[in-house]
Amino acid sequence: MQSPQPPHEPVLRDIVLVGGGHTHVGVLKRFAMKPEPGVRLTLICRDTHTPYSGMLPGYIAGHYRYDDVHIDLRRLAEYAGARFFRDEAIGIDHDARIVLCRSRPPVSYDVMSINIGSTPRIDRVGGAGDHAVPVKPIHRFNDRWLRLLERLEAHPGLTRVAVVGGGAGGIELLLAMQFRLGRELAERGRDPAELSFALYTRGDTILPTHNARVQAHFHATLTRRHVAVHTGTDIVEVDAGRLRDADGHWHVADEIVWVTNAGGAAWLRDTRLALDGEGFIEVDDTLRSPSDPNIFAAGDIAHQVNHPREKAGVFAVRQGRPLADNLRAAVTGRPLAPYRPQAKWLALISTGDRHAVASRGSLCLAGDWVWRWKDGIDRRFMARFNDLPPMKEGAIPSPRPSRVALDEEENQQAISAAAMRCGGCGAKVGASVLSQAIANLAPVARGEVLIGLHAPDDAAVVRVPPGKAMVHTVDFFRAFIDDPYVFGKIAAHHALGDIFAMGAEAQTATAIATVPQGLEAKVEETVRQMMTGAVEVLNEAGCALVGGHTGEGSELALGFAVNGLVDADMNEVLRKGGLRPGQVLILTKPLGTGTLFAAHSRLAARGRWIDTALESMCQSNRQAAGCLREHGATACTDLTGFGLLGHLMEMTRPSGVNAALDLAALPLLEGAEETVAAGLLSSLQPANLRLRRALQDPQAWVEHPRYPLLFDPQTAGGLLAGVPAERATACLDALRTLGYDRAAIIGRVEEATAEPTSIRLTA
Repeated sequence: MQSPQPPHEPVLRDIVLVGGGHTHVGVLKRFAMKPEPGVRLTLICRDTHTPYSGMLPGYIAGHYRYDDVHIDLRRLAEYAGARFFRDEAIGIDHDARIVLCRSRPPVSYDVMSINIGSTPRIDRVGGAGDHAVPVKPIHRFNDRWLRLLERLEAHPGLTRVAVVGGGAGGIELLLAMQFRLGRELAERGRDPAELSFALYTRGDTILPTHNARVQAHFHATLTRRHVAVHTGTDIVEVDAGRLRDADGHWHVADEIVWVTNAGGAAWLRDTRLALDGEGFIEVDDTLRSPSDPNIFAAGDIAHQVNHPREKAGVFAVRQGRPLADNLRAAVTGRPLAPYRPQAKWLALISTGDRHAVASRGSLCLAGDWVWRWKDGIDRRFMARFNDLPPMKEGAIPSPRPSRVALDEEENQQAISAAAMRCGGCGAKVGASVLSQAIANLAPVARGEVLIGLHAPDDAAVVRVPPGKAMVHTVDFFRAFIDDPYVFGKIAAHHALGDIFAMGAEAQTATAIATVPQGLEAKVEETVRQMMTGAVEVLNEAGCALVGGHTGEGSELALGFAVNGLVDADMNEVLRKGGLRPGQVLILTKPLGTGTLFAAHSRLAARGRWIDTALESMCQSNRQAAGCLREHGATACTDLTGFGLLGHLMEMTRPSGVNAALDLAALPLLEGAEETVAAGLLSSLQPANLRLRRALQDPQAWVEHPRYPLLFDPQTAGGLLAGVPAERATACLDALRTLGYDRAAIIGRVEEATAEPTSIRLTA
């Protein structure tokens, strides 16, 4: 796999994909196979793993595992050379060409595409929002299904389940649920007859878009499986444990699943996009919005005005190629090509029990072999997006001339950006770019800052308050993820870690950053995203950003020189050399960031593992440090590049003590054991491995699955502290109350028996 956007090639145009639906995964795959020079893709999606709707009934029925039916968007984006922003779009500023997001700065685009599926309109039916389980949006259904499964399995006696919606989606879901739940009850020694299912549809028949033979087959199936079918029944109200139809009749139901009345997301109504009566985005034959030529839409959220079709996954999948081609054309100044969806399509509808029906026009074929046929088609589809070749380290494609269409002014900038770059101060990012990027940032104000960003000068001037001493630290590293906002947050957390570990209060910070070359607008956007994330973290810590320097480099990188304050008498300072025999060792965060991101760079980590790691890295050590001090900690350090063993050595040697580490007690990030077992290790691991000389009998532990994690370098890792044994339980309880859920006692401090001090492993 080659990276489609080599570091030396400037970014000239941005395509932003909003939503991780079936069409957009096709777009990512096509750009991965054929990159567009100078074009950067960004995917914004709330969920890292998106389900394939064709396999969801099989997952509900228990035929597939979670990973069998979900596409890993973070991994696919990495494969495609696209940035993955885990967030949710909530609006569009058409004039500024920015996507407004729920929990991050706006994201700039030159061309945007929307593929977010549909949203349940249960608000149209009184009580449905409170008492029904909506299937859509489909990417959020898994959590709702698992909760529903728990309730149904725990419900004593008869359980009545109502499914509202008589299309293929509703029927497949009902039959899959019935099959799975019946089997679950039987395995628990309960009678599957305790389950009662009913289907409600306002239409005169089920499956109204399919032929009479298909309808008859499913009528027979539902009858044979004792499902009560209520056609011509319009549900107009839902209450706890019951539904009311338009004729005023109430129907009893313990659980209600809603598979109808879907429409467009509510936030689209506040945009300038033309919408149809159900709130779906109207698009022309090229899948572009007639009301904004820079915006495209596909999948369920789109309504192709000249060729309206049923909301079916087959259309979303087939729109991948034409949408990718037209997005590529839109940013390179080429004409767009029309797309006409097929008038007839093959639908393979399962019955929950490894049996399926094929429906196309007047065709109706049924049997177990149809389910096997469907299973093969679905698995091959998923393999296109999940069975990705490993990433080759350092692979860069040959540079090709950019075909991106630019106006004259931008063209001059592009020539400048691609030309040989100056060194020295000529490598600085332009002052106007930097000032515009940070113009809207609001660093926290501190009274000790006499000269800072509020009145910029050659240097900041900061007063040291009476009775205080100054603590200095510096950290700097290159980006290991493609989201500059999240990277900025992690870089700030990492830099502040040393301050908190020593029991100090963060006071001021000075930033140093490098950004890849490119158009001024693209560089400004990157700096703005990155520094917004960093300043949010610094402000939360009460640390004032007082200055910085930004220059060009081949890769995005960020660091901070941070000043902190401690009492001048030094009584409150937590130093590494304060460990005492008899103490326990407490670690506040799980280990594994080094191996996980090494795996991520090789397309070998699951997206949810990376999500969990990023969440851990974005958790501040500030409150943990205060908690450790309150519970008698006498020594503390933050875990960073030297790994657990290296940092523990830095504590035991000056303290003159030994230590015992319990490998079984180490808190680990999800996926870390799997990636080290696969030999996916950080490039810093070999250097850290030399520290094994501090271990007693290291050869006895080499084969232990957790042994490599002793040497795993951490980024924005947790705090390691020595706490009196009698206060350790209270300390852990307090840490978990503060949100450090994985804090753990990982060992003990022991008397030194010889020089040099050593570390003993247990398990």
